[in-house]
Amino acid sequence: MGIITFVLALYAGDGQLLIYTAPAWASAAALTWFPVGGRKAVEWVPVVLHWLLRLLGGQTMYRRRVVKPRPAGTLALPGDAAALREYLDPETGAVMVHDPHAQTLTVILPVTHPAFVLLDPLQQERRVTGWGRVLATMCRSGRIARLQVLERTLPDSGAGLAQWWAEHGTDDGSWAARTYGELIDRAGPAGERHATTLSLALDMKAAARQIRTAGGGLRGGAALLRQEMTTLVTALRTADLKPGAWFTPTDLAVALRSAYDPGVANSLDRLGELGIELATAGPVAVDESWDRLRTDSAHHAVLWISEWPRALVFPGFLAPVLLSTGIRRAFSLVCTPIRSDQAARDIRRKKTEYVSDAAQRQRIGQIEDAQQSAEYQDVLQQEADLTSGHGVLRYTGLVSVSAPTTDELEAAVSAIEQAAIQASLETRRLVGQQAQAFTVAALPLARTI
Repeated sequence: MGIITFVLALYAGDGQLLIYTAPAWASAAALTWFPVGGRKAVEWVPVVLHWLLRLLGGQTMYRRRVVKPRPAGTLALPGDAAALREYLDPETGAVMVHDPHAQTLTVILPVTHPAFVLLDPLQQERRVTGWGRVLATMCRSGRIARLQVLERTLPDSGAGLAQWWAEHGTDDGSWAARTYGELIDRAGPAGERHATTLSLALDMKAAARQIRTAGGGLRGGAALLRQEMTTLVTALRTADLKPGAWFTPTDLAVALRSAYDPGVANSLDRLGELGIELATAGPVAVDESWDRLRTDSAHHAVLWISEWPRALVFPGFLAPVLLSTGIRRAFSLVCTPIRSDQAARDIRRKKTEYVSDAAQRQRIGQIEDAQQSAEYQDVLQQEADLTSGHGVLRYTGLVSVSAPTTDELEAAVSAIEQAAIQASLETRRLVGQQAQAFTVAALPLARTI
């Protein structure tokens, strides 16, 4: 816009017209070239405008209407997640989340695995290879919209330790038995546990023909998604991962409630018959500010992993972030498969651009730097992986940090940022879109931002 204004003023009049239009093209040049907070000023324009529109329209505040019931089948979530619908699969008993706007159907699977960092390097390499095969399997059908890996830290109520002691312990009244029982009673509620889930989202647009063949609508989509579910479970078992039972409405209700209201997580764990209704699992109140989010009993902040490691790292490089203790956080890795033909075209385009740029640099006598060579080697490695049967995916990493107060939240965010530096990651705090980012980072719904 600045160039167009400058050229029109130059050809339409003399230098005086350039002076009159200087505020327009000078402001455009400033927005284009001057950075603010790590991004060019022009990149902040849509974020700020969208935030102001939502602020003026009252979209940054949510309150549950207790008297007015919600329509049946909805998830009672705020924001753009209010359109999500639940569908109970009659064959598997799994709850499927339907997004009518994005045309996706999502199912959630809990996964358990041994401690990766405690394995020897050969076992780690074997598991990494197996996980690569899982991702390649998800790319081949062309019907998967997203695969989300969500790893959460949850407060431990101590029920698991108490149950283990009741089943395997010997409570003979001795001093050792009494001391051990007292230790379990004290340490159990103060501990934390890790939970990992995989969320598989079916692209109903890409699979429209197969869905019509299977009966159409949600029933046809569920039939098609069951095929992908079977394929995923088989691939996970081949990769030495232990898939659990697919999420039921009760499991999803507990996950949503504990994300928005961490203060009741222990009660939900101890009292298995309370807080399991999906229709009431959403938050009671949500207040969104520029750089944080407040829900029922906690303050939240979402960090975006803007830069992944630029050099070769060990398979367990995320350990400083994932194993940070004393911090309530959720790490979400959203994997978006790219079709093989599109990935091949993108790789050919990148190779052509690099070869032409290298020839131009050689012609003008410019020296090749290490960053350009590393980028070209990365493109060649992607081409080799695609040829050998692996898939090409686009990764988005988000970290949601939660705390009871704002001071504790800022301390936890600083600790996560330092842990990310140890993991060779660059994190940036999202602003103007914390509510939308929270649904992606902390909820197992395989959404995008």
